[in-house]
Amino acid sequence: MKFTLSWLKEHLDTDADIAAVAEAMTMAGLEVEEVHDPIAALAPFTVARIVSAERHPNADRLQVCQVETVDGVKEIVCGAPNARAGLTTIYAPIGAFVPGLGVTLVEKPVRGVVSNGMLCSASELELADESDGILELSDDLTVGTPAAGVFGAEPVIDFEVTPNRPDWLGVAGIARDLAAASLGQLRTPPVVPVAGRYPSPITVRIEAPEMCPTFSGRMIRGVKNGPSPEWLQQRLTAIGLRSINRLVDVTNLIAYDRCRPLHVYDAAKLVGGEIVVRGGQVAKDSGEHEHLIALDGKTYTIDPAICVIADAGGERPIGLGGVMGGESTGCSDDTVDVFLESAWFDPILTAQTGRTLAISSDAQYRFARGVDPAFMVPGLELATRLILDLCGGEPSEVVVAGQALADPAPFAFDPARVGQLTGLSLDEDRIAEILTRLGFEIARGASWRVTPPSWRRDVEGPADLVEEVARIQGYDDLPSTPLPDQGAPSRGVLNPRQARVRRARRALAAMGYAEAVTWSFTKQSTAALFGGGDDRLLVENPIAADLDCMRPSALPNLIQAAARNAARGHADAALFEIGPVYLDDSPTGQRTVIAGLIAPRSARHWGGGAEEALFGLKGDLMALLEELGAPVGSLQLVQGQNRDWWHPGRSARLQLGPKTVIVEFGALHPRVLKALDADGPMLAFEIVLDAVPEPRGAKSKARGPANIANLMPLTRDFAFVVEDGKAVGDLVRAAAGVDKTLIAEVRVFDVYRGPGVPGGMKSVALEVVIQPVEATLTEAGIEALSARIVAAAGKLGATLRT
Repeated sequence: MKFTLSWLKEHLDTDADIAAVAEAMTMAGLEVEEVHDPIAALAPFTVARIVSAERHPNADRLQVCQVETVDGVKEIVCGAPNARAGLTTIYAPIGAFVPGLGVTLVEKPVRGVVSNGMLCSASELELADESDGILELSDDLTVGTPAAGVFGAEPVIDFEVTPNRPDWLGVAGIARDLAAASLGQLRTPPVVPVAGRYPSPITVRIEAPEMCPTFSGRMIRGVKNGPSPEWLQQRLTAIGLRSINRLVDVTNLIAYDRCRPLHVYDAAKLVGGEIVVRGGQVAKDSGEHEHLIALDGKTYTIDPAICVIADAGGERPIGLGGVMGGESTGCSDDTVDVFLESAWFDPILTAQTGRTLAISSDAQYRFARGVDPAFMVPGLELATRLILDLCGGEPSEVVVAGQALADPAPFAFDPARVGQLTGLSLDEDRIAEILTRLGFEIARGASWRVTPPSWRRDVEGPADLVEEVARIQGYDDLPSTPLPDQGAPSRGVLNPRQARVRRARRALAAMGYAEAVTWSFTKQSTAALFGGGDDRLLVENPIAADLDCMRPSALPNLIQAAARNAARGHADAALFEIGPVYLDDSPTGQRTVIAGLIAPRSARHWGGGAEEALFGLKGDLMALLEELGAPVGSLQLVQGQNRDWWHPGRSARLQLGPKTVIVEFGALHPRVLKALDADGPMLAFEIVLDAVPEPRGAKSKARGPANIANLMPLTRDFAFVVEDGKAVGDLVRAAAGVDKTLIAEVRVFDVYRGPGVPGGMKSVALEVVIQPVEATLTEAGIEALSARIVAAAGKLGATLRT
């Protein structure tokens, strides 16, 4: 939102300069983003007059001008086609910074002739987007007059408007708050109604009151459209708006002055003598949506959730309610009769229309925040007065359709709440003064009854009033109270779950995984691929069309993130995320998971490949479970029971009994990857943190003594023949359990099927690491331990391969 200082002073009687206004706005809670002062930028530029202009001796398109300037007569080389003797224009001296060119002038020869300055065009001073030549000014101007005064340049304030304060989208609303903050006296003139001279020949019918509860308008005959007067053009240009014509400029002026969006139709182009407010229509025979060519020249497809302004008995769309008018009824310089519209459109629906159609017009921006419904007809009267003053014409009576919105309801307020919530010591008269200046009506007595004004529908209770009093009184007046002494510093506030999440995050990062933070939503069709997509988990007001369902797993978002990385040349991804998933079968409807994903795309090599990556993933998973304190030794590895999004032959689960599944891991199904437009293979795991039991007993934070063996370890290799369906992990656990004191580790280094091994069987090669503790083992002791390992494997049906 932008406005100039002179514009503000039409509503606020104050002597404050631009810096004081910006400071007062900041202290009153308005977020000032920029104060642009063109006067400072135009300070070096002054009025000059060309005395003579002769062709440059070395260039046909250049002229050597003798120019009368504030610094005396200067010789200036100029390439503008309109440079001529007697022309009054703008002069820039040596050393001036020309904003439109982004250069600082220096004295240098131009084709052999030194130019002692520059004659400026409008674009070079950033007064216009483009120019055909240097500025041509009135001959009445005195040489040396500052350019800022010639063009009426003045400071502009640009500030950010919060969604709950649509009244700040009008200069009058800003003046009201500044007056309450004692920066000046509010002097916004009252709106004087304009008497209608005849009944309006155009009527209004509302078919969709939920979209547009109330609509007003009037006919104005015999207007004379054309360029706006200089004062109006300058006011709009100063805040970045382009002047179009008198009729359109009036609507833009009132939108920024009073936060009252309006629209004006060329009455000669309206069909049927009736305006109808309805929702978008779909053709019954073809099922096609209707279309509208809007004032921006683009064609928009209208669905039934969009408010439409129509004529021809409601058949022809001529505008998008609260967003933008149609090209078919737009005004031009030839317009004679107009119909002026002032309505109130539902804020949420208007905001959704803007998102659906990707339109962000000034009207849509204001209606989406909820403009003052009580100013609908006064805004129409104000615009009528301006149109009559600028364009002439004869107004009709005002037509009002629909039901006006009810005023905000009063509520009880105890002024003592100001001190209780803020610590401010203000008497009741001061509190009443602030609220009254802001437009609140107060019925004082044993208890106060406060009625918010029609433009403050964001105020719903006593706490809101306390906030208003505090910001107008000044946040710098709030008392400062030191926090109470809490004694010894806290030893930590993380609960066990939070501590485990922190350990998991650090462990995965140390393994080379990058943390991803993705949405807790996904597309419903994507959720269905992972066992979700139930209608009960759909989001009523999604932030995007493809984020309409709560995610049942963290994997789809990680898959899509890896695919995006691959599309940008970073295919070898390793990602993890810790966060919630949402399931109907959970007691609370929500679980916390730790998900990891790798997309192995290493350089081509004869060894390793997908099998190596899968074992690497499993190693990372087991190390992570150890870090979380999970009972790794008690976990059962089960294959063939994973859910549909896992590869049936290359995935498994770890569980504590059939009902407590700790983690699923393995290769993701190619069908799922194809549906998400991701190239395989991708390997992943998903730990249900809620299912991982807490370690028994509290762990001491003090480290125990290091247990470092002083004897050399040794290894023994075993090759067992076992049924092909037998899990290798069972064999590893059996060997490791023979002697937990001596056996430090059991590793699988080969699995073989083929000649020499009976059909339906496989050969599993194990490397057993033996770590002597008290004394070096003798050969007899090693053989005895080996025999026990073979016996333990035999209990699982495994025999030593010969």
